[in-house]
Parts: sequence; structure tokens; C-alpha cells
Amino acid sequence: MITIRSLGVFMGLMAFTCGTAWSQPTYPAKPVRVVVVFPPAGATDIVARLVFQKMGEQLNQQFLIDNRAGAGGMIGAEIVAKSPPDGYTIMVYSQSLVANAHLYQKMPYDPLKDFIGVATLTRLVLMLAVHPALPVRTTKDFIALARSRSGELLYGSAGIGASQHLSMSLLANMAGVKMNHVPFKGGTPAVLAMIGGEIHSVLTPIAEVYPYLNSTRLRPIAVSSPMRTTQFPQIPAIAETVKDYDFTSWFGAFVPAGTPRPIVDKLNAELKKAVTDPDIAAKLSAQTLDPMHSTPEDFAKLLQSDYDKLKQVVKLSGAHID
Repeated sequence: MITIRSLGVFMGLMAFTCGTAWSQPTYPAKPVRVVVVFPPAGATDIVARLVFQKMGEQLNQQFLIDNRAGAGGMIGAEIVAKSPPDGYTIMVYSQSLVANAHLYQKMPYDPLKDFIGVATLTRLVLMLAVHPALPVRTTKDFIALARSRSGELLYGSAGIGASQHLSMSLLANMAGVKMNHVPFKGGTPAVLAMIGGEIHSVLTPIAEVYPYLNSTRLRPIAVSSPMRTTQFPQIPAIAETVKDYDFTSWFGAFVPAGTPRPIVDKLNAELKKAVTDPDIAAKLSAQTLDPMHSTPEDFAKLLQSDYDKLKQVVKLSGAHID
């Protein structure tokens, strides 16, 4: 027999269960903000738009790209670090996240403690390219010209401590030459400045020079990986001239520290599906943005390893920001 007391207990239990279910809807239950810490049309932006468009299709939800550029990515990163850890704010950043820790005297966040690395998305290979008026066609030519015009050649980057800056600084150190660094607000602005004749060269993610490789607006010289890439086998590796030169990077997805593990795991699994989707993988790989998925644990190890490694690279560059 159902008594008034038992009915009351039953109704209370139902209310609790429904309330719990209502407070924890299936993730994602609303649009997700994806903060890209560099300007539109750069390699970071290209990766984010390709991958998170696919994520939207997989999860039947909007992943809205929000470009927040400036200070080598720190402006966007600070926004994400201070966002609620609920899975509705995701950051796409490069290796510069940990490089900045060795550049800035003060930072508004801790790159290793204030974020969870959900997954790496792609490996990143850079390409050395020059303005076509520069009389060089090989890395050897480039180094010889830099040596003969010591301190005169200008190279651009996405900002102090960005991969374009550190990779070229490392090359200059290993080759024993001096060049002048000109920071811009992103890799694409640096490429456009070179095309316009404002600077002489860039060593930048291939995706940022990819639209111009079949034109006469710039001249590709070499790639930054230890060996030639499968996508551009005709373009030599810098290491063929400068022994042991190697500078590759990555792009990854992050959420604020404290984000529940079930959400991190779901994002990780869906990102794996997205970057290994044949169509997305082909579009990324065409620009040497090779799909590269990791677990959160492996990503954490990579972040710590790169943090330690880049300390020396930044020191060699002489870069610092007060």
C-alpha cells in the first residue's frame, strides 16, 4: 500500500534525481567558445577552424572561433585562464605558451598550472622563405648573405618569443651570423610584410606561406624539420646545410585548470576523431600541419619537456620582455 509518507519520499527522490540530471546536461549543451590566441588566417587560426568545424559536426553544437591576438598569445591565454572551468571555453595555442614563461618577467597565469592540455592537434614544420629580390636560393646562400651583410637582414615573426623568432634566432646562432628581428602581431602579417618588401625573410609555419608557394611573391628556401617533408620533397631541410638544426613545434587545445575530467576526456576523444578524419587530416597535411593527437597525460609531459628545452633556446635568442 502506498502511504502518504512513502509517496512523499518517492516524489522527493524523483525531484532530486531530475534536479541532478537537469544541473548536469549532456556536454556540450550550448555553444563553445574557442579562443585562438593569434590573428585570423595564420597557422593557429587555420588549424582551429578546420578542427573545430569538424567538432561541431560531430557533437551537433557550435564551436565559435574568437581571435584574441596580442603579446605573443598572452592576451588570449589570460582570458582563458580566468574563464569558468566548465568546458565552454577552449584555447588553441602553440609551443609559445611555454616559451613565454622564459621571456616575461611577470605573467598573469602559470602556463603549466593554470591550464589542462586536452590534446595536441598537429605537428608544426616551419619554412624559410625570402623576398624574391633577395639574391639567395639555398640555405647556404642565405647564410653567406647574412654574413656579408651582418646585422642588415631583417626577419619577421608573430612576436617576441614566437616560433618564428626563436627558430630564426637558433639558426643565426648555429650559423654564426647576425640578423635583425622585426616582430608583428601574427605570422601572416609578417609574411605580408615580406611580400611587400618591408623585411627580407621569415621562418614561419608552412601554412602561412602556403598560399604563395606557387607564385612569384616569395621564394621558399628550406624547411625546419630534421629531414625533408613528404609534402614538399623538393625543398631541402635546413639541417642539410646546418648540421643538427631542428625546430618543429605543435598546436594544442587547452581548457582552464579545474575543468572536470569527464569533459576533458570527451573533448580528447572527439578531437582525436576530428584530426584523424580523412578529409581534415588531408587538408592539414597538405600544409605540413601533420595531425598529432595525444592523451592529456602525454601532453602534460610534452609541455614540461618543451618548457625545459625552450629555456635554453630563449637564452640563446637574448630575448626578454620586462
